[in-house]
Amino acid sequence: MKLKERLATLTRMGRSELRKEWERVCKQPAPNLSADLLRLGIAYRLQEKAHRGLSRASLSELQTTAPARPAIKPGTRLVRSWNGRTISVLVEEDGFVFDDRNYPSLSAIAREVTGAHWSGPRFFGLRGLAANG
Repeated sequence: MKLKERLATLTRMGRSELRKEWERVCKQPAPNLSADLLRLGIAYRLQEKAHRGLSRASLSELQTTAPARPAIKPGTRLVRSWNGRTISVLVEEDGFVFDDRNYPSLSAIAREVTGAHWSGPRFFGLRGLAANG
């Protein structure tokens, strides 16, 4: 079956079929993703196999031109207001301190504060920065 036909077949598959197809194509258990994301992942892998991925020159160029993400330096204090409460976090060398307790990631703090799963860097307005969590 040609690549174009294989990609078209994916559009007609349900989630359980896509999970089986993921395992067949990717040679690993399917992640717990929506049907749309499974479909996109499988399609990407099929195209990667058909076109043999990026050339070494392209990979090298991407690595040299990709901007480095600045890290948050130890000693930085992050402050966020949430539901009338001020959340203050101190960045340390090996994690974060919030309410006199150590946390391995900002996401753990965001979960503690909100009771819901949040991206810590997003919660603290740091998207695009290397925040370790």
